[in-house]
Amino acid sequence: MEAERRRQLLLLVVALSLVAVVYQLWANRTVAPAAAASRPKGAAPGAAKVAAPAPEGPDVRLEALAEDRPTPDLAERNLFRFKPKPPPPAPPRSLTPVMPTNAAPPGPPPPPPLPPIPLKFIGIVDVPGQSRKIVALTDSKGSVFHGMEGETVEGRYKILKVGVESIEMSYIDGRGRQTIRLTGGS
Repeated sequence: MEAERRRQLLLLVVALSLVAVVYQLWANRTVAPAAAASRPKGAAPGAAKVAAPAPEGPDVRLEALAEDRPTPDLAERNLFRFKPKPPPPAPPRSLTPVMPTNAAPPGPPPPPPLPPIPLKFIGIVDVPGQSRKIVALTDSKGSVFHGMEGETVEGRYKILKVGVESIEMSYIDGRGRQTIRLTGGS
């Protein structure tokens, strides 16, 4: 274990020194052309460096502050009048002719969707001798219905599947499949 740790430390030192050498070479390469350009012809590379001229500041004309300023014309100036908005640009005209599409005549409107099943799932009765579970349902009037998976409830609805916290029901003809949760919502 100690030998492995020494080996890792040695690799880390070698990697860091390699990074330092590469950085030094890169830094010298970018500085060398600039130093050569600032050195006069015939001067030795080790000669004293000549300071580059300082960059000039922005052109500030202070005398322009003392000049006369134009006065606004009071007849044309109205703070409460706005220029009218320019009209929007005309849309580009297409050079390709628009071909009328031969749409099929609309058929009869689709049938209205079925209303949701108005029953609430209020519980499961687990009978020890039976493998199927009996579900208890109630309607908005307070009537209680019960049934098992595959049976018809209230003569209109069929119980398709009984889960742990929900049941799946549909109308007798198989339309309007709906999941009703144990909390009573649909």
